[in-house]
Amino acid sequence: MSDKLNGAMIQASHLSKFYGSFVAIQDISFSIPKGQIVAFLGPNGAGKSTTMKILSGFLAASEGSASIAGFDVYGQRIEAARRLGYLPENGPLYDDMTPLELLMFFGNARGIEKKKLSSRIEEVSNLCALEEVLEKPIGKLSKGYRQRVGLAQALLHDPEVLIMDEPTAGLDPNQIKEFRLNISKLGRSKTILISTHILQEVEAVADRVLFVDRGKLVFDGTPEELKSGGTLEDTFYRLTGSYKQQSSDESENNEV
Repeated sequence: MSDKLNGAMIQASHLSKFYGSFVAIQDISFSIPKGQIVAFLGPNGAGKSTTMKILSGFLAASEGSASIAGFDVYGQRIEAARRLGYLPENGPLYDDMTPLELLMFFGNARGIEKKKLSSRIEEVSNLCALEEVLEKPIGKLSKGYRQRVGLAQALLHDPEVLIMDEPTAGLDPNQIKEFRLNISKLGRSKTILISTHILQEVEAVADRVLFVDRGKLVFDGTPEELKSGGTLEDTFYRLTGSYKQQSSDESENNEV
């Protein structure tokens, strides 16, 4: 059955990525329906970014397939890209451009009609609170404002699917709170996949959690199920194999 028929907006089927003998991810499969906010959780180096890049078409899988809104990210790349907004970690921006110039540039590159582009720039600028810095060089903006510019660019063509890799990295607490509020609003109309290793992010915005460790999917369920009677920290340690080591370390510390 095709993704169009089964309703999957993001589909990963047996994805693997190898670099010689090194296994970045192995046999990862999941399906995300319309209107769901999913946290892609795991420690640094677990394979989150690799999976994100494959889903967005920036990296080819060694094995398996991926689709966005029913369109294969390789065989139907243009159609998939039209329905996808992608915010990579520390995404590249043109420092000598203003946010307005950058949005106009990407809008023209995507072939958005002039009148509609003007309207969309106004909408995403309001959503991402960019009004005060639209005419300032991006190179002069703070990390928080640069992240807002990146999100505005990802939303400019009003995609059905939004994929974000560590979107709150480097933001201060106020900026993180504001960003999470925006994600919650966007989740009413879009399918969102957020890569993170920040446990608070999961409880704040996610309907569902996909947990990866050492390149493999080790959990798929709700944040409540992930806790399983304990805390997210306990589950994180357990799923990553750090829980036993932590307990051992604590025992040794207590004996000293």
